Parts: sequence; C-alpha cells; structure tokens
Amino acid sequence: MVATLTGENTFALQQELRKLVDAFVREHGDIALERLDGEEADYVRIQEALTSAPFLASKKMVVLRSASANKKYVEEAEILLKDVPETTDVIIVELKLDKRTSYYKFLKKSTEFKEFTALDTNGLAAWLVRSAKEGGGELSSNDARYLVERVGDNQQLLANELEKLLIHDTKISRESIDELTEATPQSTIFELLEAAFAGNNKRTLQLYEEQRALKVEPPQIVAMLAWQLHVLTVIKTAGDRSPAEVAKEAKLSPFVVQKSANIARKMSLVELKRLVADLLKIDVRSKRESIDPDEALQHYLLSMSI
Repeated sequence: MVATLTGENTFALQQELRKLVDAFVREHGDIALERLDGEEADYVRIQEALTSAPFLASKKMVVLRSASANKKYVEEAEILLKDVPETTDVIIVELKLDKRTSYYKFLKKSTEFKEFTALDTNGLAAWLVRSAKEGGGELSSNDARYLVERVGDNQQLLANELEKLLIHDTKISRESIDELTEATPQSTIFELLEAAFAGNNKRTLQLYEEQRALKVEPPQIVAMLAWQLHVLTVIKTAGDRSPAEVAKEAKLSPFVVQKSANIARKMSLVELKRLVADLLKIDVRSKRESIDPDEALQHYLLSMSI
C-alpha cells in the first residue's frame, strides 16, 4: 500500500495518520515502523527505506513527511514508488502540494490519495455533533455552531473543549459551553462588528467592555478590526466567486469567509473605504496625541450601523 495524506486540515490529517500507524503497529510492532523527514533525509536514505526488506518482521511501514522538499526524490518518485515491494506500506504526508506538478498528479492517480480540507462552520458543527455522540454524549447542531462561533475554527482546540464539556456533563448545553469555555478575542471581535453594523448599540458597548475585561488592549482591538475589515474588502471585491474559492485564493479560513459574507453583501466599497480610513485616523492619533483610545473606538463602533 502506498497512501498520500495531504491538505490544510492538519487535525483531520493527523487523526488519519495516527489511525493507520496504530493499526499497523498493533499487528507488526514498533520495530516495523520507520519515520523519515524528506527535508532532512537525503535521496539515498529515502530510496533505501522504500525498497529494502523488513527487518525482523513480515512487513514494515515507512511514514515519509515533506518529501517534496527533496528535489532528487521528486524527480525519481514515479519510478521509486512503483517499485515499492508488497512487504512495505508507505504513507506520504505532504501538508501542501502544488497541484500543477507532475508529482501531485502522479500521487493522486497512483496512490491511495486523501486530501483533508479545512471545514467551514457547518462542517465543524456536524463534526462536533458526531464526535460528541461517539464520546457517549449529546450536542445539538445549534449548540455545536455556537461552540464554533465562541471558540473559533481551530479543530484541535474544539476537540479539547469538547472533551472537557463531555467530562462535565454528557448532555452538553449552551449554559455549560458558556461556563467552561472562553470566547476567543477574534471571535468576539466579529460579534462586536456584527452588533455595530446592526445598530445594536447596547450589545456593541457590552461586547467592547468584554474585550477590555479579557485584557485586550485598544491597539489589539484596532489590529483585529483592521483584519476583519480586510476580510470584508477581500470578499466584497471577489465578484461572484464562492466563499470556498475566496478562502482558497486569499488564503483565509473558510470559516472566517463564510461568517463575514453576509456583512460584506450589505456594504458598499465606499463605506468600507470610509471605515478603513477612520480606523487609521484613530490608530495614528492614539500614537501621536493624548486621546482616550477607548472613547474613540466606542464612538467609531457606534457610527458603523448599516
């Protein structure tokens, strides 16, 4: 078997790798497992690992990471991988592959190819619901989405939080999510923008105070607002491209693009430019003049209603 694991969803990729390796080791033992880093091992070492017979075992497994960094290996990969003996299983791990290359095309055509893409909000929520059930618990779709929006799209962090919630109570509720998890600053900044754009002044000021209570300083809030405005601008200027295409081309999280798309649709480029310019003025003034940055930012947010 020669398998390829690739994609930006490192959490799902590592889970699949661990599953394959653990199953092999249970049957053949640790001595039959060999791990190589293509950025460190030379071509001769890689060639030897892939073509040599197992030692003190009926089969061996070679986990080959980032081998595309080895130019000689890439040139010889097609011949080399076709000559792998039946007594050797090979798992090629490439987090990023250039789809234009013949190496990528060969791996996709001639190996057991699995690509792990980043999950959007719906995908993460569905995964959380499944994971909770597998862990003997219960989590509704709505509360799963709430957990994603509260914690963010880091799948490893979500897995950790889910484990903690299940230990507390197998029936996960929104109340337990609020009690046992902390809202990420970036997630709350988006909620802050949502409230500001909706003209919900009370909620806007409440969320701003929550940010400050979390020890997020005004310069950090300015930076996160600037980043969110950048995302909105990217989406607004993307034409009729889908959120998935926008995320891929702009190298943004699909989760972030999907969350920001509704706001972007309601705004004009003229309004976005004004917001960027006004935020820049606050940033410059806070560094050159003696102003109250909290007051300036709160006034800025209250003027954002669309």
